[in-house]
This record gives sequence, structure tokens and C-alpha cells, in this order.
Amino acid sequence: MSKQLIVIGGGAAGFFCAVNAARMNPGLRVTILEKSNKLLSKVRVSGGGRCNLTHACTDMDEMSRHYPRGSRFVRKAFHRFFATDTIRWFEERGVKLKTETDGRMFPVTDHSETIIGCLLGEVNRYGVDVLMNAAVTQLTKEGDKFRLMLTGGKTLTADYVCVACGGYPRAAMFGWLTAMGHTTEPPVPSLFTFNIPAHPVTRLMGVAVPAATVKISGIKLEETGPLLITHWGLSGPAVLKLSARGARDLADRGYHFTIQVNWLPGESDQQLAVQFRHFRTAMAARKMSQRNPFDLPQRLWEFLLLLSGIDAEKRWADLPAREQNKLITHLVNCPFDVKGKTTFKEEFVTAGGIRLTEIDVNTMQSKKVPGLYFAGEVMDVDGVTGGFNFQHAWTSGFIAASSIAKASTE
Repeated sequence: MSKQLIVIGGGAAGFFCAVNAARMNPGLRVTILEKSNKLLSKVRVSGGGRCNLTHACTDMDEMSRHYPRGSRFVRKAFHRFFATDTIRWFEERGVKLKTETDGRMFPVTDHSETIIGCLLGEVNRYGVDVLMNAAVTQLTKEGDKFRLMLTGGKTLTADYVCVACGGYPRAAMFGWLTAMGHTTEPPVPSLFTFNIPAHPVTRLMGVAVPAATVKISGIKLEETGPLLITHWGLSGPAVLKLSARGARDLADRGYHFTIQVNWLPGESDQQLAVQFRHFRTAMAARKMSQRNPFDLPQRLWEFLLLLSGIDAEKRWADLPAREQNKLITHLVNCPFDVKGKTTFKEEFVTAGGIRLTEIDVNTMQSKKVPGLYFAGEVMDVDGVTGGFNFQHAWTSGFIAASSIAKASTE
């Protein structure tokens, strides 16, 4: 009798585990269970529908620093399957990749369907079964066999189970796994935008700054990167990365906190004070609204003038010291009161999950239940935006597949 592997979850980690296990042990019967009627849904929407499947990085230590939770765990796992292995795996299957200036990697087609097509092709090639609308309600182990109860009363059995169901927004949803003896770190949202309701900056919706530094008051966290003003507040990579690194602290604060934005990263108020003396001489007769010396978006420059109480018609030579100091403050230390968050749908990630001390990083097998494996976001690992969460999915899925394929042939 051939051994049976059931993978719970039809996302990136689940598919990668399933197709690699089936490839490495052709005698293994592999089935993917997907609770919804959609497969690889995050792959489809990631990166604006282009699929940011990994990050161009050849240094494992550097890569691991992009995981606010689980950095030491993934650093060890990367020795088994790293970003360079991901690139090779997809290119060997005809998927050519490209690297953008910020290090994000996409298929050259700029279409997530290229990645989906590749994974579905592997499913067909190796005879992996896929069951849709198959949510697991109970998981038990009787002797050497796992018993899975599905919605509707259907029951399946397996020799090995890989849980790759993604993150859950509420701790209670992990109940079927805690019943197996596992413990979880409480889930909280990660990768979200900052709401600044009723603030006049939201009138600048659509304005983007290539680089800004955002700090959270009271927490030693800051990020520099592209910043986008939206109709509800602030978004963009700088904010998303900051939300990931501060996920637990910000949840504890009820998503009410203050941030400071430096629209001119690397510049300080002292440095600007020196520059302003030069501007007032060199551009004395020019109207301040018409001469923006920092190459900021014009609408943002005019907003900062208004915020500082400066008449747009005022000439540089007529700028009073008090207004100059206000403008300098708003350029390098502009405060905003954040009241709430908005989930970044394309990259939705949950911080929290199965405690990593209960998982063998070399095999992804449970230390509590032999034959039970984990892959992807269900574990207490999450990365910042930029392809890092997908890389964890590929890495953990591959390691689980290798371990299961080996165990099933012994």
C-alpha cells in the first residue's frame, strides 16, 4: 500500500509542499485540501497581480533580518532552501524572472498567472489530487494514521499531514491544532496602512514620495522607503514595513499612536537651517510656492507651506524666522496622529501562529506529533513586504516535502 500525504491549504506553501513531495517520491499519494473555491489566491493578487515571489538576496543573514517574527528560524531553514534555490526551481520549469531596483522579483511576464500555471502544471504532472471546498474541522491521530474530519461529515485518513492553511485572524480558529497539543502565539495583523482621519494631508491622495523616513513615537522603530498619501492616511513600503515590525506593539496600543515623518531622509533641522540661509539669498525675489528647492511633489510642498502658516505668495527674502522654523520642523519631523489601520489586501499577513519551539526547523515536523508537518504562515513567522513571506512559503514547503518524501520511503 502506498503512503498518503494530505496537505491542508491550497496556497503557495501547500502547493510547493505537495508538488515537491510527489516529485521526490512518485509512490506517495498526495492530496491538497482547500477550504474555499479558489486556489493560490494570494499568489494571484500579490504585487498588484504580478506576484512578487521572492527577493533578490544572496546573503542568508541579510535576508533573515526582514522577518520581524521568526528571523532565527528562517535563517536556519534557508540553509536547506534559499531564494537562490527558488529562482532556480522556477526557471528550471520555464518561468523566467526579473529583479526590480528595490530587489523584488517577478516573472518577466508581469503576471501572477505565470506562477499559478507553473504550480498547476506540476500538480498535473505528478498526479496530485486537489479537493475544493474541503475545510478541516477536526484532526486526530489514531495509531500511525491521521484522521481528518471535513465540513459536511466527510472523513479522510493519511500517513502524513502538512498544515499549510495560512494565518488565522483569531486565536480560537487554531482550536483544531491546539487540540493536537500545540500552542500558538496570539495572531495580530501585519502589513497594514495607517489611518489619519480628518487630517488635511488626505486631500493629497495619490501623492507619492520616493523616500521618506517614518518613526513611531514611544517605540524605537523607523523605516525609510517610498511613501504614498491615500484618502485615509499613509501607505507605501515604508509604512507597510513599519506596521510589520511594530505589529504587536501597535495592536497593544489599539492602533492609536503618533508618527513623525521626515520628508527629506538624512536631513536634520540643523542642516536645513544652514540651507535656508542660502535659499533666502539665492532665491530672494522668488515666491516660495513657485520655488521648491527639495524636489518634493508640488502639492506636498504647498501643503507643508500652508501647514507652517506661510502664505504661498510670500517671497523667500521675506520669510520670518518663526515660520522658517515651523517649515523646517514639518519637513524633517512632521507629526501625525494615527487612529486605526486599513488592511493592505494584496499582502495581507498575520503575525502569530504555531510556536516555533514546537517545530523542527530541519524537517518542519511537529516535535509533539510525529508525521505532522507545517509550512507557511500558519507558523509564527512573518516577513515585511518585498517577497519575503512567499520565500518563507517556498522554503518551509520544500523542507516539509523533502522530509515527508524521505520518511515515506523508509
